[in-house]
Amino acid sequence: MYQSFEDVGGPAHGAARVRLLRQELSGIGLAGYLVPRSDEYQNEYVSHDAERLLWLTGFSGSSGLAAVLAERAALFVDGRYTLQAAAQADPAVFEIVKIPNVSPPDWLGAALNAGDRLGYDPKLHTVSEVKSLAKALNPRDIALLPVEGNLIDRLWTDRPPPPAAQLSLHPLDYAGRGGAEKIAELQAMLREARQDAAIITALDSIAWLFNIRGGDLPHTPFTLSHAILPCHGRPALFIAGHKLSNAVRAALDAVADIWEPAAFPGALAELGERAATVRLDPERASQWIADRLSLAGAAVSEAQDPCILPKAKKNAAEIAGARAAHRRDGAAVCRFLAWLDEAAPRGGLDEIAVAERLEAFRRAAPELREISFDTISGAGPNGAIVHYRVTRSTNRPLEANTLLLVDSGGQYIDGTTDITRTVAIGEPSEDMRRHFTLVLKGHIAIAAAHFPKGTRGCDLDAFARRAMWQAGLDYDHGTGHGVGSYLSVHEGPQGLSKRATAALEPGMIVSNEPGFYRAGEYGIRIENLLLVKEPEPIAGGDRPMLSFETLTRAPIDRRLVDVSQMTPEELAWLDAYHARVEQDIGPLLDAEERPWLQTACAPLAPMRMTA
Repeated sequence: MYQSFEDVGGPAHGAARVRLLRQELSGIGLAGYLVPRSDEYQNEYVSHDAERLLWLTGFSGSSGLAAVLAERAALFVDGRYTLQAAAQADPAVFEIVKIPNVSPPDWLGAALNAGDRLGYDPKLHTVSEVKSLAKALNPRDIALLPVEGNLIDRLWTDRPPPPAAQLSLHPLDYAGRGGAEKIAELQAMLREARQDAAIITALDSIAWLFNIRGGDLPHTPFTLSHAILPCHGRPALFIAGHKLSNAVRAALDAVADIWEPAAFPGALAELGERAATVRLDPERASQWIADRLSLAGAAVSEAQDPCILPKAKKNAAEIAGARAAHRRDGAAVCRFLAWLDEAAPRGGLDEIAVAERLEAFRRAAPELREISFDTISGAGPNGAIVHYRVTRSTNRPLEANTLLLVDSGGQYIDGTTDITRTVAIGEPSEDMRRHFTLVLKGHIAIAAAHFPKGTRGCDLDAFARRAMWQAGLDYDHGTGHGVGSYLSVHEGPQGLSKRATAALEPGMIVSNEPGFYRAGEYGIRIENLLLVKEPEPIAGGDRPMLSFETLTRAPIDRRLVDVSQMTPEELAWLDAYHARVEQDIGPLLDAEERPWLQTACAPLAPMRMTA
């Protein structure tokens, strides 16, 4: 299995570990300390030796921040993780604070006193994070102080060793462009901006730029590394040499100078000695890097990582790979759904069995390299936990007349997939069908949207929520996130959410996943991945419009659709989508599997007349 179902985290050690941390703070004269869920590369996934927030709090989610003060401690999470955080962190030790209802700066400003000193590890916080904290705390005479050496690392006596996975080259057939070509394009961008160099810290940017893939982190093909891209000459890649085979080293030697990670601080100092103007992404680079550059004499130019936008706009080879990966993945998901429909009525299934069988169907494809995240297999009330991770202790059986939410994906050599299906186990209630249909209406509103050039994800987010808002409902997560090309399942700058301010451009891939969650009962989410298409004229219109191509290929559970709530246009979209699924996936299935697909994809529109 690519994922483990062992119990991770929990409240058992929180009190003792917070007590140890407070002793450290007292010894160095700090009033508090921040522990984010991040590493020095600011990646969403972190290696086992960087799970500091988990070690301290018992919370295992992928996003969060702990603040430990002398008398109080808080765990900050967003709407995806409020239920999980409350279950995993000791409530006698940690206040669970929901972002954005209360921000960390606001809580800290109220909890600390004038003259207090708040410590943080500058390697684990971005420039923007530190700037935001300082802006809120400094007027209250609260000092924000960088601490050399992480305090959690001093206490973590059984800390795992760092990862040492081997690096591989990403074939040009799938990358579409060679590393030398990408480097030359970005160097021209730097010269135009009059920047001498850029520091590349995002691991997906490094993987994309040099056409390399690794295995240092769970479910993402990255290798821990930094890079410096000069406006002229050869870039420098700072990576542990023992991860490079002779063939990989030779390929990288053709386009870059390779250094051990220990050489990175010296390279930053050298930029300062030359008084270089250095591009640094404040949303992705650590405060430690910015401090090193400034102290050495470099002029820091804050700007977006130059890899971000060209990486997000997939080229023809990457788009072809995405389509192929989704057809392959769709066949695996359809086999799984057919198996589930046959096996669930017999009983005996649970959440772990579901996740294991789905992974087995995906593993049948030789192109699979990993899953793209831990499968969310949530039966009944567990489906209402947005980022639920099933473990041996939380594992629930599939019960009659309930819902099962399965959110999963694959890392294929030619593309990354992410799909959520909510499935009826037995006979759904009228409330389940009503809520599912409201979510489906929002999903269709996004999938069928046409929009002008310059439209941002935040401009479209309300499309997905309108039907739910009309019913007095909403969901506490974004409608969609960007997706990479055999890279991260969560990619920027594109997205569909209230905070997604990047314009959607052709070649970008985003998820479309509105949801509804009734705590203690069930969760509903419908997710497909969408490709932003080139602008096309519309009959009678005066300007071309962008639109989406749905990449995902798997049926949406017709048993949960209340056709009386659907408009003719919405039913036409759903029937057309199912027709494409049957056309594309049918030839990939065995003869005994095709009848299930035909039934699952049968038109719903005629049912409206008899409803």
